[in-house]
Amino acid sequence: MTDRPPTLGVLLAGGLARRMGGGDKPLKEIGGMTILDRAIGRLKPQVDALILNANGDPTRFAAWGLPVIADVVPDFPGPLAGVLAALDRAAELDFAWVVSASADSPFLPRDLVQRLHEARVSANTPLVCAASGGFTHPPIGLWAVTLRDDLRRALVVEGERKIDRWTARHGCAAVAWPVAPYDPFFNANTPEDIAAADTILAQYPQA
Repeated sequence: MTDRPPTLGVLLAGGLARRMGGGDKPLKEIGGMTILDRAIGRLKPQVDALILNANGDPTRFAAWGLPVIADVVPDFPGPLAGVLAALDRAAELDFAWVVSASADSPFLPRDLVQRLHEARVSANTPLVCAASGGFTHPPIGLWAVTLRDDLRRALVVEGERKIDRWTARHGCAAVAWPVAPYDPFFNANTPEDIAAADTILAQYPQA
């Protein structure tokens, strides 16, 4: 597969960052650059348009020039709410596919979108998630916009909060990346993670 359908990218930054002591995790710095800058630099070249999912005052992200969309379900129900908001925006923009990634992941692979689409075609599924080190990463994945009404019903009516439980209803393929020399889906949840990311960058400046 050398081509892919038009795809909207979304960086999910809607969490409460409790383990980081509050605040916006993506605005923490590693190697002298915010994690958000690094995530944008990785995902933006791979998609046709990029948006940011974040709650609260959107002006704190104004410097990045990305459209900021809030969850469409209240009370911070988790990443699925951010995905739903992105699917709604994708429908408005006439995109059939959304690729989501965590905004606190500084080392996203440069072939993320292409490989997710290839796995979708190979497995004939409407959903694909990334995997590494024997673990899946449900917030990092490919989503068919046609499933947005089902997702809305699951979130609002059924109270569903588990990504993998909802994706299992529809069929979700997984595509794995190697974790050597570092995990491309490393995410910074704690101050210790920030220190670990700095160490990775010191060893692998192109990470």
